[in-house]
Amino acid sequence: MDTTIVRKTNKQAHKSYPITQQVIGLFGFGNVGKGLYHVLCHVPREKAYIKTICVKDRSKKRDECANLITYNPDDILRDPDINLVVELIDSARDAFSIVKKAMLMGKSVVSGNKAMLAHHLPELVQLQEKTGVALLYDASACGSIPVIRNLEEYYDNDLLVSIRGILNGSTNFILSRMFIHSESYSDALCQAQSLGFAESNPDFDVMGFDALYKLIILALHSFGTFIQPEQAFCYGIQNLTNFDIGYAREKGKKIKLVAHLRKFSESCFTLFVIPTLVAPDDYIFNVENEFNGVVIEG
Repeated sequence: MDTTIVRKTNKQAHKSYPITQQVIGLFGFGNVGKGLYHVLCHVPREKAYIKTICVKDRSKKRDECANLITYNPDDILRDPDINLVVELIDSARDAFSIVKKAMLMGKSVVSGNKAMLAHHLPELVQLQEKTGVALLYDASACGSIPVIRNLEEYYDNDLLVSIRGILNGSTNFILSRMFIHSESYSDALCQAQSLGFAESNPDFDVMGFDALYKLIILALHSFGTFIQPEQAFCYGIQNLTNFDIGYAREKGKKIKLVAHLRKFSESCFTLFVIPTLVAPDDYIFNVENEFNGVVIEG
């Protein structure tokens, strides 16, 4: 499958920014937001602290950090003391609005909203260059590896050929349970949900969109090319059965949800996410449970 180049830009280098006290405005206070708050409780206040937390649901009782809570985004965006906005919300549309306004107000931004980034990254990169503020999103695509920083610091995009791997931990956990423990898809999914690896509505993960959006972000950092999500083929694991797992086992292989990006020329790329038969000599064969694995070919 050939993809059309919508926008090509130079690979974005990591810039250095002056070290100052980080006064943080936090959007979203779910599990990740609460985790960030608890981590920062152990950081000296002169280095970083959360001043305001903006949430959407007024009906939800909030005993923790009640004095920091606001329902008005402008309480963060128009606060001159806040110099760093951390966006941790689900809605891609709302996240884009928040990130764009924050950058235009001269505030640096940290975002992990991969759906928003996959649709708007070129515009945000232009805005970053225009405003000079930091836009940080390493955690949006396999931050534990961390693949974005590796691509920026150790690889020349002119020499890269392909990136492929397991980019979604939830689906990898489900497939591991099906293969190793012979669980059904529904039982493996329930186990993933009970452990917090999958959401109550798992479609974003199991249908492959999470992996796809991560791959689009990696495409910009590896080849300097933005590919629209609609141009890529994406098929998840939602229809896999134990029959499929048994067939793979008979062949001495495993099924993994593999995201694959390959460059054929300056104007021709292939990009897809699909369940794939993986052989034992493949680097990602032994990547199990909620872990990710990425193979970069140059």
